[in-house]
Order: sequence, then C-alpha cells, then structure tokens
Amino acid sequence: MADSNNLKPERNVFIQNIPVDDALNRYRRRLQPALNRPAETIAVAAALGRITAAAVFARLSSPNSNQAAMDGIAVKSAVTAAARETSPLDLAAGDDFVWINTGQTVPAKFDAVIMIEDVVSNGDAHARIFAPATPWQHIRPIGEDIVATEMIVPSGHRLRPVDLAAALAGGVETVTVMKRPSVTVMPTGNEIVQDGDRLKVGTIRDTNSLMLAGMLAESGADATVTPVIGDQAEELRQAVREHLAKADMLLIIAGSSAGSKDFTAAVLADLGEVIVHGVAMKPGKPVVLAVVDGKPVIGIPGFPVSAYLAFDTFVRPVLDGFVRTVRPFETAVSARKIVSSVKSEEHVRVHLGWVDGRLIASPLSGGAGVLMSLVRADGIAVIPRAAEGIAAGAPLSVSLLKPLSDIKAKLFAVGSHDLVVDILSDLLPLASSHVGSQAGLLALKNREANIAPTHILDAAAGIYNEAAVRRYFPHDDMILIKGVSRIQGFIVPPGNPNGIAAIADLVRPGIRFVNRQRGAGTRILLDYLLQKEGFAADDVTGYERVMSTHMAVASAVAAGSADVGLGILSAANALGLDFVPLAGEDYDFLIYASALEDPRIEHFIEALRSDAFRTRVLPLGGYGFERTGELVTIGGSL
Repeated sequence: MADSNNLKPERNVFIQNIPVDDALNRYRRRLQPALNRPAETIAVAAALGRITAAAVFARLSSPNSNQAAMDGIAVKSAVTAAARETSPLDLAAGDDFVWINTGQTVPAKFDAVIMIEDVVSNGDAHARIFAPATPWQHIRPIGEDIVATEMIVPSGHRLRPVDLAAALAGGVETVTVMKRPSVTVMPTGNEIVQDGDRLKVGTIRDTNSLMLAGMLAESGADATVTPVIGDQAEELRQAVREHLAKADMLLIIAGSSAGSKDFTAAVLADLGEVIVHGVAMKPGKPVVLAVVDGKPVIGIPGFPVSAYLAFDTFVRPVLDGFVRTVRPFETAVSARKIVSSVKSEEHVRVHLGWVDGRLIASPLSGGAGVLMSLVRADGIAVIPRAAEGIAAGAPLSVSLLKPLSDIKAKLFAVGSHDLVVDILSDLLPLASSHVGSQAGLLALKNREANIAPTHILDAAAGIYNEAAVRRYFPHDDMILIKGVSRIQGFIVPPGNPNGIAAIADLVRPGIRFVNRQRGAGTRILLDYLLQKEGFAADDVTGYERVMSTHMAVASAVAAGSADVGLGILSAANALGLDFVPLAGEDYDFLIYASALEDPRIEHFIEALRSDAFRTRVLPLGGYGFERTGELVTIGGSL
C-alpha cells in the first residue's frame, strides 16, 4: 500500500477510457467470490420481492380434494343418464345426490356436479334434472392447480404476490431466500449539505444519496446513508474503513474525477485495488470500480444524471450477483438525429411515445447535472461507442424507465411549449417534447407524434396555424383542435429597468436578448417583427442564445443573464417578472383526421373542454378560451 501521507491534493490523472462492457466484465470477474451471498429462511408472508436461494416445491396438492366448481348438486353421473328435457329425472337426496357449494369437497361416491340453475328442487329431499351429467363435470380434481412435490418457482426468482399465494396453496409456509445485501452510500464534498436549513449560496443539497438509496431499495438491497465526508483524504480513508466493515458494498458519491480535491481513486488504491477508473461512457466517465477487503466499492460521479447512469450501468449489475434485477429493453425509432462521441458509449435520456404501432424516441436536452431530465425521461437510449450517432428514423435500443403499458397509454405531443400543456398532462396521460412548432409539424408528418402543439403566424394572411397546416400537409385530411388564445410580448425584469417597449429597443447597445430555438413559433414571430421594422438578426445581441421553453426564457431574465426575451405572459407571471405585450396569437393542436378515433385523442379533447382545465389556466394570466376545443377541418376530402 502507498504511504497515506503521500496523498497530496494534486490533480488526479488516473482516468482511463475503458469500454463499458469490458470494464464491467473485469470487475465482475474480480468480484466473483464476494458475490456468493448467504441464505436465510423466512416466512412466506414476509418474502415479497426477495430472491429465492433454492427452488420452492409444493408440500401439498391444491386443491387437496375433489372440489365442486359450481353451486348445485353432486351426483353419480351414471344415475343421470336417462334425464332428458322431455323426460326429466327425479333424484332422491342421500342416495342419488347431495346439495353442494362451490369449493366444498365432493363425497367419494359422487363423480359430477350439476349447476343449481339446471336443477328444479322439490324441497331439500328431491331434485329434478333435465339433462344427464358427464363424469367429472364441474369438479376441480385433486392437484388441478398444484401437485404435491412439483416446483412452484425456481431458485434465483424474485418472489411476486402471485408466487407467495401459490406457495401457500402448495402448503409451503417458509422459503429460503438470499439475504439482502447491505449497501452504504457515502456522500462526499465540503460543499454538500444534508440539512435544507443549512443551504446557502455555494452549497449543494445532497439529493444523490436519496436517489441512490431508493434505487438500492428497488434493487432488493438494504441501504444506509452516512453523514457527508469532507474533502480530506485521511477523513475519507477512515470513513471507508469504518463503514465498509459493516456493509457488503460501499458507494462513494463524488471525488472520482480528476480535480485537486478528488481523492476517491487514490484512497481506494491505497486501501485495496482499483480495477477500473474511467469508462468510455457519457455521462458517467469518471466512475471508480474498486475492491477493498474483498468487497465492492464504487466511486460514483457527483452530477445527478452521471450518478444515476453509473448506478444503472455498474451498481445494478454488481447487485445482480446478490439479487437478480432486470431492466427491460425495447427497440424504438429515433425521432431526431442524435450526435454522439466515437470515444464513449452515450446514454441519452428520451421521451417515448406510441405512434401508429411504433415506439418513438425523442431525446431530452440537458447535461449531466439536469436531474429533471431523468424525472421526465421514459427511457435511456444506449448508443454504442464508435457509432458516430444515430440518424433520424433509425432503430434505437432503449432501457425502459416506465412500464411499456403506461407509455402506450400516453398521448405523445411534439411541438411548441406552453404551460397549458403541463396542466393537460396532469389531467390525462400526456408526454410532451418541446422542439418548436415547425419541428412538431414535421414530427407529425413523419408519424412520430400523436399530436402537435403549434402557433405559426402566416404574415400575409394575418392568421395562425391554418396556412402552415396546408403547407405541410397538402394532401392529408387534418384536424386543428383549437386551444387557447394567448399574449406574446417582452419578458423583462421587475420595473422594466431598461425601458424595453418596442422591437427597436432590442438592437440598442448593451441590451442582452435571449431567444427561442429555430422553428419555434415565438422565434418566427420575432423574425417577422424584426423584418417588418427593417432589422436583421445580427443586430440583436443574444439572438443566437436559445432556450427550448418560455419558462427557460423567463428564468434567464430572472437570473439576470438576459435583459429581455420574447415569450408569453404566463411565463413572466410565474417568475414575478414584468411584461410588455406585443401581439395576440392562437395556440392550437394538430392531429390527423383519422386520429379522432383514438381514445387518447377523445380524452384530450374532453380535458381541453373541461371546467377543470379553464379553472387551472385562468390564474396563469394572458389566456382566452373563445374557441377552445373547437375542431377545424383542413383538407381536400373533409
């Protein structure tokens, strides 16, 4: 081992670029002896979610006797042979039949049950039937469900509620399962705080520990979170020794990169063996895979998306040696071109939508520190190293974060952003990808969206959306679902300190503008207004700085990084900013006419027309409902 006094705060350069699969295989081979976990025997009632260490075999048959499957009478089938509708047969209780209820044991001398609906009784002692019974009709024979000694579930199986019920039905009271691995999560960093009351400028709330502890619980492990460990090598060394002695596995958050205060790799190399430091993966490159005292210790990068992906890529498979976890993969079609690095395996957060029988993946924007990109994501698309990206329309392998059934049930909206879409997504299953009005129309045209929110001004006609629909869909029958009218204008700081009042003010020296992405209806409006006043895009400082939502524009103004942005009144109101109105517009939703038969679209229109929608939108400010929910037909055959 290295001398602990030699761990100086020098920049760490021990970062490799090992392919993900290669790194994981190296690590698991080195860990193999440590992954054999002891077993324990527990009550079936307490075994939900546990992994069987041995196969479970039935002790008893189920049912354990021949049981009636219907309410009625148990009979000897041979005695009933002469019964006909035109010549009914009268039976005597005791010798010929007994009354019986569903689930009761059929007496040995009887071999059939006749449903109560097919019996006419004359008191309890007599019954009349109109058709013969066949042997064993309406009887559940012994072992119909489970036969004694048959295997109920194999070893290595995660026990579900139905498995527990079957075990009890088979006379099994206890099961042998693998002990839950105990995993300690150790956050590090002088800037990290766990108490929200201590949060101040320059500190960061410890959200990673909660996220990782939850992922561990989902994976069948018992998680413990330690207090934050400071950026001191000796403090980290002592903490690793202390907490690893009480755990099967240790996750160290942050300190795994190449900064002057990143000690994780050096400390773990000193205490044990670092198998991998740095993988060809983005985000998540600076992960550390180590073994200390025969136990797995993993250094997790500090950015939340990197931490999540490092867990999914390395911690979950290592836990696989303790408990078997499976994350389903599906093949989707990429809605847009995705550029990736040839040096790294890219993990891209995506929205998923079910459109015309295909799973469509639309990439989410956001770096490794954008936690909400994980909240919004339906899956993680994996782009192999050296793939040089994925073309639009190409197949894409996606690890699902949500059940496929839930994804299929959602309406997939691609296009312009507005706060009303967030409200609609709370009123019905709706996922939205904010790419701008023009990109939304193209997504709908390519059958990569169910519905496209749009607000595109036709300057010549002075109307919104209809002209654009005819231009993009000249041969299709379309329906424009009228949404809301709204006000576009300048979003400015409280008090409008720069006196922004007109388009000409955007080209004044020192005025910093923040724009929307190319193809956004708001940007189209801006370009029209600039051209009308005789200005060029280059005249506006900040024209090329783009945001994908109105709220992002408002946030830039609120933060002081921009003096003005063009957006909607509700976004300004949401952040307490001032607003200078410029123009009214229509914010609508486009679908194919055939989509009116889709129950998801029917639900959408109902929600749009509902009182609940209007009640929640009105307080936002700047909206009108003159034509909300109206259907406008556009197309030659409509």
